[in-house]
Amino acid sequence: MSALRTLYPEIEPYETGTLDVGDGHVLYFERVGTRGAKPAVFLHGGPGGGISPDHRRLFDPARYDVLLFDQRGCGQSTPHASLEANTTWHLVDDIEKLRQLIGVEQWLVFGGSWGSTLALAYAQTHPVRVSELVLRGVYTVSRAELDWYYQFGVSEMFPDKWARFQAPVPAAERGNMMAAYRKLLTGDDREKQLEAARAWSVWEAETITLLPNPDIAAKHDEGHFALAFARIENHYFTHRGWLDDGQLLRDAHKLAGIPGVIVHGRYDMPCPVRYAWALHQAWPDADFHLIEGAGHAWTEPGIMDRLLAATDRYAADVSGKSRN
Repeated sequence: MSALRTLYPEIEPYETGTLDVGDGHVLYFERVGTRGAKPAVFLHGGPGGGISPDHRRLFDPARYDVLLFDQRGCGQSTPHASLEANTTWHLVDDIEKLRQLIGVEQWLVFGGSWGSTLALAYAQTHPVRVSELVLRGVYTVSRAELDWYYQFGVSEMFPDKWARFQAPVPAAERGNMMAAYRKLLTGDDREKQLEAARAWSVWEAETITLLPNPDIAAKHDEGHFALAFARIENHYFTHRGWLDDGQLLRDAHKLAGIPGVIVHGRYDMPCPVRYAWALHQAWPDADFHLIEGAGHAWTEPGIMDRLLAATDRYAADVSGKSRN
């Protein structure tokens, strides 16, 4: 067996900027790689997670021209942690505005976790704009997925961590953890808001990898990051992503003709593998890679290896011809 791939070397953006998308929101974006090479857009997770320098390193900088951006309310986009005019469909429109800004007809769309949700929503809305899809940790924001992670399911795997997640919530309100957290995260008590944000964020950080990763947990415990992550994620999930239950699987036929890759960890706790498998069945144009010995995080070796293989594979398609 060949050795697992490592990320491309660290690379600095060749361009950074902001885009006023209306509704009071200004997005931070950066471009990395080689101007005029194969265009791609990277969609981060969360919602509310933001981009990081390591995300740039998933693409060969000699063969890609990648746009990365912080979605509404998080990272370096402003206003920080804002829930106003912040929905899935606002973000789909934002992606189109960014595509028009850089002047490409099509681009590869790469999304993991919540980024896979957003990538699917974008591709199903604007299929002609998508040359390829690379998805990791597929999440469809169904009621069953949300209950599994925030009410009963993952709680059985991590009872110690679940107890810490429950701690900020009064016992009488634990029958609906998402609603209880929404009250705390949107309340006027700043101290309780930050306590809830950290607990919500750390719950995710401590359950997304097969083996514990203290670096991820430390990042999610930092107040500024946690506030945007928890508020925006809870906001989106409370509204089920402004999607009909099962919509992204129902409308998978709209992806017909788009080549793609689905990468999913066998032991992905936030995103049960059955939904990635269902997407694969509904979208046969995509290759499916189920990674044994891996959880949810893109940094886990088997997952990272397949993601790099996917971006390398599609980098070879530099004809520039549009897919009809």
